[in-house]
Amino acid sequence: MNDKARTIGYWVATGLLGFAFAAGGLGDLSRSPEVMEGMTHLGYPAYFATILGVWKVLGAVALLVPRFPRLKEWAYAGIIFDLTGAAVSHAASGDPTGKVITPLVLVAIAAASWALRPESRKLASEPKREAEARIAKPALAT
Repeated sequence: MNDKARTIGYWVATGLLGFAFAAGGLGDLSRSPEVMEGMTHLGYPAYFATILGVWKVLGAVALLVPRFPRLKEWAYAGIIFDLTGAAVSHAASGDPTGKVITPLVLVAIAAASWALRPESRKLASEPKREAEARIAKPALAT
């Protein structure tokens, strides 16, 4: 894949994911009757909507702002936890297949965003650099 296609793919996936999480988080924070009904249906306490809403909005911001690669890694992990938890929650509650598959589609979009991210948004692998430096040092002559 060429760099331009990779960049476009990254921003499309990241934009969709960021929008989905920002909108979902704001919806959770609104504590609308639909959101609260959904939380009750899934067996979660009402305050969980606020916790999820804050985490989702912060995760969306972390993905979209420049720099902070470690924070982005944590955001991706949190997004995967949230989405797989949502899929399992819907399945356990006997919801229709569409409600189970939708978060899994978002997992695939998150995976694409993570895999296509540019070097500037990746966490530098310090241990590898240290290992390479040790290997590059000449052995002491005896």
